[in-house]
Amino acid sequence: MSEHPPGRLAAIDYGTVRIGVAVSNASQTLASPYEIYTRRALDVDAGYFRRLVSTEGITRFVVGLPVHTDGRESQKSLEAEAFGKWLGEITGLPVDYFDERFTTAAAEEILQAQGLTKQRRKERLDKLAAQILLTAYLESPLRGAAKPGALDD
Repeated sequence: MSEHPPGRLAAIDYGTVRIGVAVSNASQTLASPYEIYTRRALDVDAGYFRRLVSTEGITRFVVGLPVHTDGRESQKSLEAEAFGKWLGEITGLPVDYFDERFTTAAAEEILQAQGLTKQRRKERLDKLAAQILLTAYLESPLRGAAKPGALDD
């Protein structure tokens, strides 16, 4: 059971060039890959995310934090946090952060098992990683409660 109000969630697999996006259903029980957004200028990016909120009925964002295995923040996780703060400001929606360690590796493994070419895997990788992130978030009893810790805790 979620402590969050009902509505669709959007998960963000942050990247400086490409952003993987996945969305949930309104009851927050199922995550689906949505698309890979190629970043442009800040105003264009803002327009994209505002349209996503409007057209898909998004009520909250979940931004993946790529922290080190010992729980320390990485340069990428600091960038992802800054992006999440910006995303919350431009959309007016709450943003949760969630551990995304190994989501890209898991997505790559799934895509390789399907026998896809390198190009086909690249076309799907970021949105599948976002789906894996969102699925883990939806299944977690700690949804957005704290930053990720060390894996051996």
